[in-house]
Amino acid sequence: MFLFLKKKGDWKMRMVDLIYKKRHNVELTKEEIEWMINGYTNKEIPDYQMSAFLMAVVFNDMTKAERLALTQAMVATGEVVDLSAIEGIKVDKHSTGGVGDKTSLILGPLVASVGVPVAKMSGRGLGHTGGTLDKLESISGMRIELEMEEFIKQVNDKKIAIIGQTGNLAPADKYLYALRDVTSTVESIPLIASSIMSKKIAAGADAIVLDVKFGAGAFMKTLEDAKELAQAMVEIGRDAHRQTVAFLTDMNQPLGFAIGNALEVKEAIDTLSGHGPKDLEELVLQLASHMVVLAKKANTTDEAYQTLKENLHNGIALQKFKEFVEAQGGDVRQIEDPSLLPSAKTIVAVKANRAGYIEKIDALSIGIAAMKLGAGRATKEDIIDMGVGVVLNKKVGEMVEVGDTLAYIHSNSSEYQEAIDYIMQAYQISTEEVCSPTLIYDIIK
Repeated sequence: MFLFLKKKGDWKMRMVDLIYKKRHNVELTKEEIEWMINGYTNKEIPDYQMSAFLMAVVFNDMTKAERLALTQAMVATGEVVDLSAIEGIKVDKHSTGGVGDKTSLILGPLVASVGVPVAKMSGRGLGHTGGTLDKLESISGMRIELEMEEFIKQVNDKKIAIIGQTGNLAPADKYLYALRDVTSTVESIPLIASSIMSKKIAAGADAIVLDVKFGAGAFMKTLEDAKELAQAMVEIGRDAHRQTVAFLTDMNQPLGFAIGNALEVKEAIDTLSGHGPKDLEELVLQLASHMVVLAKKANTTDEAYQTLKENLHNGIALQKFKEFVEAQGGDVRQIEDPSLLPSAKTIVAVKANRAGYIEKIDALSIGIAAMKLGAGRATKEDIIDMGVGVVLNKKVGEMVEVGDTLAYIHSNSSEYQEAIDYIMQAYQISTEEVCSPTLIYDIIK
């Protein structure tokens, strides 16, 4: 059925045979997947052959064994971070991305406040989703590049450090994603799951908590697809000997109220001070509770939840955030007085043109509005304006009258009409009463 070339007494693999196998839905071996990923990373396998293989995966899926083998093969192409010098169980958190998702800014210091080491590597934003590093860099002087020795020392001393991902973390994933992006093979559960988990495993964590979002403002549009992705990642984590928990959370409206880098830092500070939006606080507490239990700093999530909630309201979590910012060169005065953070010259209220109940806020449209103002990148080369963005004034379920403010635009340009149009499109108003949406739909362990 499959052709192989014999050379010097060894059976030599050929990419065309692996494409044929996957096209006919025959399971590949661990050795075949390792050979393929190494060959592509080393530029021995051309793009056109890997593209054919990826399309076969899109149509025929991968088995659990293949998904694990693909993840581990991508991990092995680069550096695997050794966090063994950090005391305690290291728990990482990953979000599949959304609009207004500033959870890492709150989650990190909150979890660190109860003694759980947070050694986190984060990324930048592209498009309508914001990156943790970009948000942190809105704080003057904040360094997001540390030498590994300094990184480990800071986690041991302060219990928290957040830095940019090393360029040598699962490099195969970077090459494969670039190819998937231009061959319409991004939307594949095994490819997405192995991409995310390869970087998480390479980053050295002992346990992983995943926030898998679904809805208009997320990559996964339906609950069913998000659940399939979450299960796939939990299975890969388990088989790779990492305790893994996945949350399924709603992203049909933005998380919290603020969308934009410095604006989200301000909202994170409010939340760490015990005055944040209820949806944001609840999600952070739930994610953090599971991280604390996985780190064996609490016996149950209920016990962890109570301690963490106290730390959000008694100043301990905020103090930990200040320590973290100061340790990485940031200006702590901006945390003590958020008005010192970058801000926009112009604030414009977007008014409701009809009365009723907020039925829906399309998170994608809000994210695009913020990007149009300069809060996000359309391309990797774009420069972000740290002070601009959108702050919602009304969320789903609330009642509005004609002329009530739906949201505020923060702009440094007089050309903001397009952003207003996107916000007006995002808000859907019903004459019938609407319930507030469910935030957390399921937890997969």
